[in-house]
Amino acid sequence: MWVQGAVLCEPLKQLYLSNPLSSNGTRFLTNHYQKRRSSVVVMSMTTKGAAVPIMVNGCNGKMGSSVILAANSAGLQILPKSFGPEKEAGNTVEVFGNEIKIHGPSERESVLASLYDDYPNMIVVDYTVPDLVNDNADLYCRVGVPFVMGTTGGDRDILYKTVDASKVYAVISPQMGKQVVAFLAAMEIMAGQFPDAFAGYSLHVKESHQAGKLDTSGTAKAVISCFKKLGVSFDDEIEMIRDPKEQVELVGVPEEHLSGHAFHLYYLSSPDKTVSFEFQHNVCGRSIYAEGTVDAVLFLAKKIQSRADKRIYNMIDVLREGNMR
Repeated sequence: MWVQGAVLCEPLKQLYLSNPLSSNGTRFLTNHYQKRRSSVVVMSMTTKGAAVPIMVNGCNGKMGSSVILAANSAGLQILPKSFGPEKEAGNTVEVFGNEIKIHGPSERESVLASLYDDYPNMIVVDYTVPDLVNDNADLYCRVGVPFVMGTTGGDRDILYKTVDASKVYAVISPQMGKQVVAFLAAMEIMAGQFPDAFAGYSLHVKESHQAGKLDTSGTAKAVISCFKKLGVSFDDEIEMIRDPKEQVELVGVPEEHLSGHAFHLYYLSSPDKTVSFEFQHNVCGRSIYAEGTVDAVLFLAKKIQSRADKRIYNMIDVLREGNMR
């Protein structure tokens, strides 16, 4: 089967190597990647016991490395290339036994297209930085490679429009932790079935993450959206806590998890302040997100294999599938 896949891909590989930076050439290759997905990708994925190849962009970051550890345990194939900043380009890093070469922005498209040619059933996992969300997604869609977007931030409306127009398969979620996603799903159900149940109530939101997290919590934004459907009044100001001293003394974050945690508190109060509700979810470490990301990869691989009509998914879709490890 792999021999057949290699034969099918070789003419495209030669075409790409002969004109790697041509926009017309890239467009031509993209069309061919999309056309051959139904023939080559489905054949390779139906091989019993075949490991899904994944490219983890941001592999030497805290989340990227956690995903690789979880992927190793799940038997996924870690591809030896990753995107990183220009200052790291050309370096080879070892992440939990996997040697991975870092490629900078200037060579992203040629590297991704060549890798997708060699591994037509690959899936990209993105844990880079918020500023690169839209550029990276645009690249994945141009090449035609399916992806799991774990990076928060960016313009999410443009992100969804880009993926929808490309017809690429993707899982996009601001939250990859399975249990937290289940809480989000419950909030969505409550908001849908009991609109304005909390009409007149005010909301205050605090979120604490490691100091390196630059953007506001995507999970907090999703929960707030549900509260608004329930009629809650909110001024759109989320209290972001990034100072380690405040995190320990005011929030209660264990010192050993200052470098990796996600604490959220939602405080609701009635107009006359006589009734209050608190919703809280706290996570220490990153394993919950890494395991959820692996589940998203396996879920997406099945959707590609079955040629599902729907192309864009979130973690609630993954939960609903009911086959999480």
